[in-house]
Amino acid sequence: MSSLLFLGFILLFIGFTAKTLNPGLLRFAGLFKLGGMLAIILAFLTASIRIIEPGKVGVKVLFGQVQENILSSGLNIINPLIKVEPFDITTQTYTMSGTETELTQISDAPIRVLSADGLEVTIDMTVLYRVNPTQAPDIRREIGPGLSYIDKIVRPTARTRIRDNAVIYNAIDLYSNKREEFQIKIFESIRSDFENRGLILENLLVRNISLPSSVKAAIEAKINAEQDAQKMQFVLQKEQQEAERKRVEAQGIADYQQILTRSLTDKLLQYEKIKALQNLVTSDNSKVIIMGEGNDASLLIGK
Repeated sequence: MSSLLFLGFILLFIGFTAKTLNPGLLRFAGLFKLGGMLAIILAFLTASIRIIEPGKVGVKVLFGQVQENILSSGLNIINPLIKVEPFDITTQTYTMSGTETELTQISDAPIRVLSADGLEVTIDMTVLYRVNPTQAPDIRREIGPGLSYIDKIVRPTARTRIRDNAVIYNAIDLYSNKREEFQIKIFESIRSDFENRGLILENLLVRNISLPSSVKAAIEAKINAEQDAQKMQFVLQKEQQEAERKRVEAQGIADYQQILTRSLTDKLLQYEKIKALQNLVTSDNSKVIIMGEGNDASLLIGK
């Protein structure tokens, strides 16, 4: 705008002072005046058009005063004297992580906090948030332009609320069964603070909780002991089952022998003996048969 406006005033100046500057320019004075007017009009028209990119809103500032209404994405016609500052309203992340590849201008090292039992716990966390479009003018007015809200709201709020909630829990609870409850409490406290300052908290991810090495070793030892106990319990159950199986098998054999003993009478044995002799006599094999007992025994040789 400034260059066109400057050109327009120069052309108007030449048009109105042509006679004084150079009488030869007098016949072109009208053209200079027309060109100057067109340049000034074009400059104001150009300054009145603002294009806001997708995912952003425009905050208007006029003579140092932030205007309440915002410019949405697309083509906007405004007062050419207004200054427009774009604000990103897409989802942004603030990460506290020990991974160096994630350390950027909106990331920090993991946060170290003290638990209820006085142990130092290291927490990796990611905060997903975005600017509330309708409150972008308030953020500009109270906090400043651009990404000032990251250092003035996001960082201190997130880290403070994590510490405030961590002191309620023991280190082992944070590491195991109270982790989800801890995450929910942090989310609610940060969400409330963000809403009061024009930000919307979308999600909060507790990615890792690291305990001191001594505590971690004790937990691992306890887990190993529990696993060994469970393994021994399984072995004992298996041995008991095997012993029960053998007892049932032995009982079955004893029952069979008792039944067999009761059923073997002298007549039955004599009958079975006669059947065996009959089969032997009728067979084609050579044979020697002793019949009877003692002095009454007789020998039968057959083919």
